[in-house]
Amino acid sequence: LLRSGCGSRSGDECGTGDWHAIGFEDGSRGYAADRVGDHRKACAKHGIAPDFDAWRAGHEEGLRVFCQPSRGFNLGSNGGSYNGACAPDLEPAFLDAWRTGSHLYTLRSNVDSANSAIHARQRELEETQERIRDTEAELLAAETETADRILLLADLKELAERSGEIESEIDALIDERARHDERLASYQAVLTDAGY
Repeated sequence: LLRSGCGSRSGDECGTGDWHAIGFEDGSRGYAADRVGDHRKACAKHGIAPDFDAWRAGHEEGLRVFCQPSRGFNLGSNGGSYNGACAPDLEPAFLDAWRTGSHLYTLRSNVDSANSAIHARQRELEETQERIRDTEAELLAAETETADRILLLADLKELAERSGEIESEIDALIDERARHDERLASYQAVLTDAGY
């Protein structure tokens, strides 16, 4: 009955649904008031209109559950966006907590991005070193022509230079990750002191 998604309502759900409960669920999930429009479109296919008054009453109750600082922090720390649905009396505390959580999410994302970049460079380094080994083997092969050896030596020089560049990039990324880790740990300590 309380499934969300505008396309999921059957004719029976539209006609016999508990619109107060549907509104409460929508509010408790942080949906704005325009969410009822989704229900209206879905139910219009069955020739039924939602009970707007019941939905709105439930929605307002649900928003009072959603618009608590703890929910704001959780939303922000999971990368969720806030759509301005909270009432003016609840919004300031909710927004403060959401911003706090969003900052934590950003700091975690910075660490994750640095880790991803390090892993990508490490894979590139492994591939480059494999190409170096293959090129060296071809260079030393008895059947390799002199002209080809000259080209292989040039390739080997380029590959060695690229390998050194990648190692330097990895070192820089490791330093960057350490800075992000430090900022994250510091912020987490502040959050712990603040009771989060």
